[in-house]
Amino acid sequence: MRMNILQHDHPRGRHWDLLVEQPDAAMLATWALDGPPVESRPIPARRLPDHRPLYLDYEGPVSGDRGHVSRWDHGTCRIVERGEESWTVELHGEQTIGTAVLRRLPDGDWEFLLTTSPAG
Repeated sequence: MRMNILQHDHPRGRHWDLLVEQPDAAMLATWALDGPPVESRPIPARRLPDHRPLYLDYEGPVSGDRGHVSRWDHGTCRIVERGEESWTVELHGEQTIGTAVLRRLPDGDWEFLLTTSPAG
């Protein structure tokens, strides 16, 4: 499965879109991260409607005057667990390597946390 992280320069502020290909769906699971996906720091996130697969390769303007996206990272992924409240995804990008946990918070928002495995 593939993944893509887009830097989204949106009129309401910059965020990073994490797009994850799903094995049994024609759409990409998508979250807007309030910061770049760096290791060991929880990042506020919002679950977005699933996106079309064309966003795995797209860079450019977003329809409806919703800004511009550029590729921040891309690679492969493996969904370890997915549910209504939590997803665990192994990310193997050029910059983003490790296990990402996305979990729904009590207020309905989400958070993203990336951890890496020790070498060895």
